[in-house]
Amino acid sequence: MDSATEAFVAHRNLLFTVAYEMLGSAADAEDVLQETWLRWVGVDLDTVREHRAYLVRITTRQALTRLRTLSRRKESYVGPWLPEPLLTTPDVAEDVELADSVSMAMLLVLETLAPTERAVFVLRDVFDLEYDEIASAVDKTPAAVRQIAHRARAHVAARRPRGTTSQTESRDALDAFRRAVETGDLQGLLDVLAPDVVFLGDGGGVVQAVLRPVVGADKVARLLAAGLPRLHGAVSVERVQINGGPALILRLGGDVDNVVAVRVDDGLVTGLYVVRNPEKLSRVGHETTMSR
Repeated sequence: MDSATEAFVAHRNLLFTVAYEMLGSAADAEDVLQETWLRWVGVDLDTVREHRAYLVRITTRQALTRLRTLSRRKESYVGPWLPEPLLTTPDVAEDVELADSVSMAMLLVLETLAPTERAVFVLRDVFDLEYDEIASAVDKTPAAVRQIAHRARAHVAARRPRGTTSQTESRDALDAFRRAVETGDLQGLLDVLAPDVVFLGDGGGVVQAVLRPVVGADKVARLLAAGLPRLHGAVSVERVQINGGPALILRLGGDVDNVVAVRVDDGLVTGLYVVRNPEKLSRVGHETTMSR
């Protein structure tokens, strides 16, 4: 490989992760990487001091442009918009900070940031870039980036999930939820759901899904229990890692019907993120490698 290709391939997983965390869409992240590559091959590498930083800068700028387009698209989206779920490799879950940063819950928090705030937060708090490197990526001064980082960090801290749960507790809660789903056990669902659990469904207007958030253990359990009888005997349930966290893939007739990403805090399910939009399910058939 030539030097440009070698550098791009070496950092590709990192660049994809940066783009995905900024966009919440694997398809758009791949488009950003394509645009990054086209610009990268036109660069005189003799003028580049550090390949990683330069590539991250290109990726960030392209992702910011794409993020503004996505924001307009989401305004007309039918029902709740959820990030595109990714079947992730085991090492993502083992990197606690990376797993938290790509979780459904965190990506939804990042959706509440302005585009530049999101870029700065991701580059600083997730990828630990220096302020001057971030400044060149977002066309701000280092002093301005420090202020943006402080503001974004406070915004995220006020909204991010606060509970802590070990991987063992997460697996136990997911297994209990899975058993309740497979058996249609309403009481079993109530036992594993947190009192303030939130259920979000994403059908994108393409397939049927809940159009508004459902909040509270009783309401969520009854919603699930009402839909389970029609699936009984026809659905297969597989436990997987989605976006570095516990999840289930439900298949009907061998085809993926939906992905249920599960947020677990203090041993109870606090968030259920159900993606049914078929346009968002193409990445759950194979593992995606992510890095930082």
